[in-house]
Amino acid sequence: MYKKLALPVLIVFFCVLSVPRSAARDEAGAWELVEREMRLLISESYYRFVAGDIEGARDLVNKAYTGYYKGLDFERNVKSLISEARAQNIDERFEYVNEALGSGKSQQEMRDDINQLNYLLRVSARRLDGKEEPVASTRNWTKTADEMAAVLSRAYDMYAAGDSKGAKDQVDVAYFQYYEKVGFEKTVMSRISGERASTVEYQFSTVKKLITRGDPQPEVKKGLDTLTNYLKEDAAQLDSRVESAVGVFLGSLLIIVREGFEAILIVGAIIAYLLKSGNKKSTPPVYWGSLIALVLSVAMAWVLNALTSTASGRNQEIIEGGTMLLAVLVLFYVSNWMVSKAEAEAWSGYIEGKVKASITRGSMFSLAFAAFLAVFREGAETILFYQALLAGNQNYINMIWVGLAVGAVLLVIIYMLIRFLSIKLPLKPFFLGTSILLFAMSVAFTGSGIKELQEGNVIPVTMLPFNFITVDILGIYPTLETLIPQIILLGITIAAFVIQLRRNAKKAVPRTA
Repeated sequence: MYKKLALPVLIVFFCVLSVPRSAARDEAGAWELVEREMRLLISESYYRFVAGDIEGARDLVNKAYTGYYKGLDFERNVKSLISEARAQNIDERFEYVNEALGSGKSQQEMRDDINQLNYLLRVSARRLDGKEEPVASTRNWTKTADEMAAVLSRAYDMYAAGDSKGAKDQVDVAYFQYYEKVGFEKTVMSRISGERASTVEYQFSTVKKLITRGDPQPEVKKGLDTLTNYLKEDAAQLDSRVESAVGVFLGSLLIIVREGFEAILIVGAIIAYLLKSGNKKSTPPVYWGSLIALVLSVAMAWVLNALTSTASGRNQEIIEGGTMLLAVLVLFYVSNWMVSKAEAEAWSGYIEGKVKASITRGSMFSLAFAAFLAVFREGAETILFYQALLAGNQNYINMIWVGLAVGAVLLVIIYMLIRFLSIKLPLKPFFLGTSILLFAMSVAFTGSGIKELQEGNVIPVTMLPFNFITVDILGIYPTLETLIPQIILLGITIAAFVIQLRRNAKKAVPRTA
């Protein structure tokens, strides 16, 4: 019984491992003094800015950054005691203020930028000193959208100046360092819709395609403006919703159920198949494959967190996309192998023994590897989702864990339903149903995997010239690069399915005495 519950229950633990670990404070009570020195330097930089001494203002900001934030381990402690996301946010605010000093901003705009940086430093210092952190109840998504808009505006300026590569890099900064990293995308998915998140993601890709092709400046400007409007519309909608315990709970629940459903479905189907065919002794490799995937997911999330550059976000998409496409091949093979065993010996009464004998070392490895890929594909991303959720919600933190726990229980229920209901199903329909499920998952993974590679700038994006539905959970997206391979795979799947059934029918013809 414990083995049956081991895999689903482990889902809850690998997310817990994503929470930043606390380190001992070497200078308890002293961080507010360090923050005060930084704040004085940064505030003085404002008066230098007003006086027209831009270089002097930058020197003071750099002194606060290198001499105090990094030099006195403020950054290291923020990372270990608060979160990687908070440290990255402060880094970005320092860089933003430094760049803004020479951008021709008004005094009021400059004061607002400096106040935001000082605020982040102040609340972080209080947190490090063990005091209550007076933060707002929700992340201000409008400000986040404004920051992304500023980055996208710089992208257009670079493009207009002839720097296409720099412009494309700025679009990547807006996507990887903001839209993904601070949890904007996940919040849109949980509070608006997955289709809307996909629309925005593809607008990012469309803009990069316009820049790469060297389209006229008005076309690039139009694409950037459309993207900016999407971001501001979503931010306004998110900010208009009052944070509540129920809302935080549902957001957390959606993440774990959405990300874990596919993995549980595949692993549960494989385990049920082995048990149904009398191969209970062959289930440990599948469980071990899933467990190893969980461990590697935690390691992968740690590595991606340690790499704070835009490239790390792109690498995450490439890793996820590559894993999914590899899973397509394995799932296609496994599902075809399953359907080949669906009825060949059923007519002659030897199904149990023959199917048992058919579990060779190669097929066993394929089943375990399929389980590994299904879990690994979801693992690291789920951890990063929860880190963004924890960083963006200071109130109702407990409801995040409640949502995670309830979601884990739902996944356990799904697993157990697959596990026990399969016992009552006739052998032939069960085998056929399982193989069809895995075929369908391979088609869905094809679309999702290619989409991840599109987001990682590996595969181009060609949007359909007409409106087309987006079904994120089925991997259906409105691009030629995703749909054409899915159609081809679907055709191959149907052909292989029909051919295999005909072969089975011929083998199953009863022998006459």
